[in-house]
Amino acid sequence: MTDKRTTHFGYQEVPVEEKSQHVAGVFRSVAPKYDLMNDLMSMGIHRVWKRLTIELAGVRPGQHVLDLAGGTGDLAIKFSRQVGDNGKVVLADINEAMLAVGRDRLVDAGCAHNTEVVQVNAEHLPFADNSFDCITIAFGLRNVTDQMAALKSMLRVLKPGGRLLILEFSKPVHRPLAKLYDIYSFSVLPRLGRAVAGDAESYQYLAESIRMHPDQDTLKNMMTEAGFGRSEYYNMTGGIVALHRGFKL
Repeated sequence: MTDKRTTHFGYQEVPVEEKSQHVAGVFRSVAPKYDLMNDLMSMGIHRVWKRLTIELAGVRPGQHVLDLAGGTGDLAIKFSRQVGDNGKVVLADINEAMLAVGRDRLVDAGCAHNTEVVQVNAEHLPFADNSFDCITIAFGLRNVTDQMAALKSMLRVLKPGGRLLILEFSKPVHRPLAKLYDIYSFSVLPRLGRAVAGDAESYQYLAESIRMHPDQDTLKNMMTEAGFGRSEYYNMTGGIVALHRGFKL
């Protein structure tokens, strides 16, 4: 029987089984310029957001880390150096074009010895129960079709006491900032995408997908419902981005 359910792809409604294909098309298009566009779009602030994520992850030598939707590998490179020769970092993404960039960056950074690159769907992680000390997913959860299924899958593969960190665009906490952010997102970003990456539509989707993502408290409640304990979040840049953290108790 054909699945008649629909879900959002930006502001569009698409069949559930087709969303991952649409998202894949976006990231195949933006992969070559992804890191450059991140720097331009955030004016470099994304590096500060990721630095806090790394600090709160608390990764130690010998641990196993899963960097989901890890794309071009910037977090994985940092974790590779933290876990050392006795640890392991898995760079995982559903998109082969992003992984190709990430694999090359890991090799260039001298991190191939303790890293693995795997193409996965976050809703059905192909890892054994209790495999990882830490899981991170940065700017990827909003592209997942069934976010609750993904959260439960992440919980399953975490070790008891392990932690999940979700870095994602969220809802600005001040109305004037929210208005400025809307203007920037829907007027500036698509034009920047056209000028730099030759693709305005993908960046229009990225702006829309941010607006469709759960706000801070909703995502925190979803993590609790999925089974995470001690869930909390930290607003950054006025709530434009939020870092959620939860633990497998």
